[in-house]
Amino acid sequence: MATLRQTFRLYPNKTAISKMFYARKLHQLLYNAGIADRRYEWKANKKTIGYLYQQNCLPAFKECWPEYKELYSTSLQATLKRVDLAYNRFLKGLSEIPRYKSIKKYSGWTYPSKAGWKANTDGKNGTLVLNDLGLVIKMRGQAKFWGTPTTLTIAYKPSINAWFASITVKVDTQQTRYGSESDLVYEKIVAYDLGTETAITAFNGAEFEEIANQRFTKTLEPKVKAAGKEKRRKQAPDFKKGIKASNRWKKANKRESQLKIKAGLQRKDWQHKVTSDLASRYDIGVTEKLNTKGLTRKAKKGSKRKKQKAGLNKAILDVGFGTLNKMLTYKIELKGGIVLQLPTRQLKPSQRCPECGKVHKNWAELSNRYHVCDACSFEFDRDKTSAMVMFNAALGKQPGYGADLDKRGFSSSTSKTRKHTGSMKQLGKLKRQKSRSSDGSADTPSWP
Repeated sequence: MATLRQTFRLYPNKTAISKMFYARKLHQLLYNAGIADRRYEWKANKKTIGYLYQQNCLPAFKECWPEYKELYSTSLQATLKRVDLAYNRFLKGLSEIPRYKSIKKYSGWTYPSKAGWKANTDGKNGTLVLNDLGLVIKMRGQAKFWGTPTTLTIAYKPSINAWFASITVKVDTQQTRYGSESDLVYEKIVAYDLGTETAITAFNGAEFEEIANQRFTKTLEPKVKAAGKEKRRKQAPDFKKGIKASNRWKKANKRESQLKIKAGLQRKDWQHKVTSDLASRYDIGVTEKLNTKGLTRKAKKGSKRKKQKAGLNKAILDVGFGTLNKMLTYKIELKGGIVLQLPTRQLKPSQRCPECGKVHKNWAELSNRYHVCDACSFEFDRDKTSAMVMFNAALGKQPGYGADLDKRGFSSSTSKTRKHTGSMKQLGKLKRQKSRSSDGSADTPSWP
């Protein structure tokens, strides 16, 4: 079984919109209360509290704030779980300390189980029932795969003033296998290199395939700049001075936002089409591990190439390296295939010669677009060379690089089992703590 997320557009009436905005506000206040509780306990008592303790405080919290009684209990627990996950990321060094969220930045709420809601659909359009709010809402959209619904997330996007229902469903999928018998033809392997000159350079062992970079941001950039210039001529808001935005500023701001949204939607549509095409033709995908966050980090202070680095960051984000990798991975996995991720620092696909295996440090320069090996006289395009190296490494035929992928730091989309992440389903199996004194060790330590 595979778990997929399907998104539908909601079309609530005026009464439903009012109730949904109210529920969103209550969940936002609960989220901020969860953060405030953790901060107070640490500063006042030097004590860390976790999700289970805050979950057990919900009944008493409802008595103090009766308006929360109408909301479903599991949806309130899921909101507190968001606080717990935010602190998890902070303590692992993946993000900054969790902060209070304004209503503008709080999208919605989640039903982590089948209880409290029902989707009356077979994957195309239908209605959504929210039992706690007493609403039946029309929804439109068509899911590519449909199965058994498991969770529901209600989200509001202020930029387009629209509500969405994100439903996770379990669908049947083939068992993923690598190096053993399978219904799939595992001889169909493709190695692909991501870049900014050419978005994707793919190699299947016989021929290359180049997918051009559409440059959506750059195409619409002149219009975005013109809209921004027009907006700057209007009276902008200044909350410190008590100045409100003029109606003309609001209209200009909306036009600028719509242009940026258009570029994002165009990019997402292109990414889906490209990855679906590759996933439909190949059973094994081979690529390198990319740290997109590190690649798009700002230039260091005092650097003489800040403008060049900013331009490179914009080009990388315009292609969407991280999104392309994620889409290819789940689409290949869905059909029973597998994606191999090769360690960049050990393999060095951009610096290694695919013929003799020699590593050339000067090949790492992005300005070096055509590689010529001084050892074996091999010469080829930079992106195609990288794809060839990754393809050879996956087959264990790359000179200068061992055939044992496990010892070389190789990882795949199915090589490691998922560790305990404290999900709602996993936490549901744990015993509920009855009092604060029994909270001997918090499942997630807090921080001020």
